[in-house]
Amino acid sequence: MAQSRAQADRFAAHRAEATAARLAALDLPQGGAFAAARGAALDRLRAMGLPHRRDEYWRYTDPADLNAAGPAAVEPWPAVDVPIFGSIDRLRLVFVDGVFDAAQSDPLDMAGIEIARLAEVAAADIHPAHGWAAPAFGRLEAAGQVPVARPFAALNTAVAQDGLLIRVTGKAAKPVSLVYIHRDGQADAMLHHLIRLEEGAELTVLENGPAAARLNTVMEVEVADGARFHHIRTQGRDPDRRMNTHVFARVGAGALFKSFTLTANGRLTRNEYVVELAGAGGSAHLAGATVLDGATVPGHHDDTVFITHAAPGCESRQVFKKVLKNGAVGVFQGKILVKQVAQKTDGYQISQSLLLDEDSQFLSKPELEIYADDVKCSHGSTSGAIDETALFYLRSRGVPLAEAQVLLTLSFLGDAIAEIEDEELAGEITRRLEAWLARHG
Repeated sequence: MAQSRAQADRFAAHRAEATAARLAALDLPQGGAFAAARGAALDRLRAMGLPHRRDEYWRYTDPADLNAAGPAAVEPWPAVDVPIFGSIDRLRLVFVDGVFDAAQSDPLDMAGIEIARLAEVAAADIHPAHGWAAPAFGRLEAAGQVPVARPFAALNTAVAQDGLLIRVTGKAAKPVSLVYIHRDGQADAMLHHLIRLEEGAELTVLENGPAAARLNTVMEVEVADGARFHHIRTQGRDPDRRMNTHVFARVGAGALFKSFTLTANGRLTRNEYVVELAGAGGSAHLAGATVLDGATVPGHHDDTVFITHAAPGCESRQVFKKVLKNGAVGVFQGKILVKQVAQKTDGYQISQSLLLDEDSQFLSKPELEIYADDVKCSHGSTSGAIDETALFYLRSRGVPLAEAQVLLTLSFLGDAIAEIEDEELAGEITRRLEAWLARHG
């Protein structure tokens, strides 16, 4: 017992020291519209401390690079000739090294939607035009700290000085596209986006681009009754990036929340999702397609998901697929919590990996915690190689080996891509995946 207490004291001291060092390297915001929320987040962070590898939800992912006072230098990845989503009619909003760039962005003006910069609203003590934001900022992040601590999300709420505040009152005419550009090799970016969809509203948000040497993002999304929110993002192709993203969502009655992430490469990527189905008949679909090749840079990708069914008649889907080669590591930690009130729940969770060599690893921890008695919940996790029978079938019909492997790999990822409702966006994602697989064949 004395040894366990001494060990716990050492871990607590480690967390406190790491947290103090991390905060000492940052310029903490002072005053402004979000001062109360930032102060509360800072208190949460200091109370829980930055994570340690021995923490249950960090046992598969070493947080050392995220804990460090500063990021390792990274050579900015060159811009591609044809950026993803470039052919999509969209409202383009650009961030360079984590700072909004008005000169490269479209005007913040579109019917049915109000958009403001976090930096501008936060700097004001009173901002009547965006009065909804102050009480909402950090609220979902704070609620998402229970039952699992998420220290980097608290750090973001306390410190992030830029991002977008988006309020949707109708159906947005076109997607809002967040484009991230990386120029400074030691950029350490934090972005906090706050999004609120009023009843019956609809919005699609796109995210893409190498943002920084190290990136920490929080997206808080309130989806009111009958509203529909679609989120599609790509992470890649900068292989040396380190990033930790957080999506917190609250879904109202009859509302829809969908998020899809395509990840290619990356030294360290951890995507966290915390979603509460708070109104009867709400739906939440989370999906991810990951392709990692550790030949040049060791690749580590972690999806950590927590979905709470807190109302009757709700549906959730988790579909995560990973393709791993040359020693890459994939992690999936997914939980469905069904509260007693959430009768008629339909919860589905699948996590699968395709291992293209014997050196790669897939570590999975699926969980169900159910307190209602009239539910339909299932989860599954598998890991394996390319189906040799299917490969032989294609080869026997004249399909070259490399092309056959690409086709079977795309088929494996297809269930995740199918979660994208917009066919044009799904086609764009598929084309990018096919090109990546051809390059890394």
